Amino acid sequence: MTDVASKSALSKRIGDALPQTQCTRCGFPDCAAYAHAIAYEDTPINQCPPGGAQGIARLAAITGKPVNALNPEFGTEAARTVVFIDEDWCIGCTLCIKACPTDAIMGSNKRMHIVIEPYCTGCELCLPVCPVDCIKIEVASGQQTGWDAWSATQAQTAHARYTQSTNRQAQLEQAHQAANEAKSALKLAHLAEHSNIQDPALLDRKRLIIEAAIQKAKEKKLKESLGN
Repeated sequence: MTDVASKSALSKRIGDALPQTQCTRCGFPDCAAYAHAIAYEDTPINQCPPGGAQGIARLAAITGKPVNALNPEFGTEAARTVVFIDEDWCIGCTLCIKACPTDAIMGSNKRMHIVIEPYCTGCELCLPVCPVDCIKIEVASGQQTGWDAWSATQAQTAHARYTQSTNRQAQLEQAHQAANEAKSALKLAHLAEHSNIQDPALLDRKRLIIEAAIQKAKEKKLKESLGN
């Protein structure tokens, strides 16, 4: 097995050992990014508060690294939480829906939102985006912490829902970009008809600006696709 393949396999094993709460407390944008950093960049294994001491022990067994206490810079081990929304204060802004990594919040614009408790990972990413502070926290695991408070089935469900959510958002972004590109192309094709500018030189300059913007958008799209 090549070194790259070996590290890829290691990254997957590490990811499978993480709780998949997607809380970003480890300092990375998601659990997969943290697993990749451990496998490829030798990042410490003690940065996941939801996994707690048991999680560190699991990662140590996989990576061969020593078991160290959870780094307090990334949080403390605590009971698993879930959130609920106070319907008397919710204004239906949808910001929490966009922030939730597992699509555990349902609702629409200017309508009250609700939390689907079995899908809530306790990541608390919805809290800072709520403009009216109507999202509350409650303990869901009693005195249990780490993997005592979180099952493998819950981790698998969270991972699957996060993957679905990420793919859905990517598709929406692609559709939005395609619509903008089509709009720009249409405007470019009929620039003289829809512009108050009559000077040919100024029209040419505007045309160049639009063409440059379209090209920049295409290059950005290509770069993102290569990066994935």
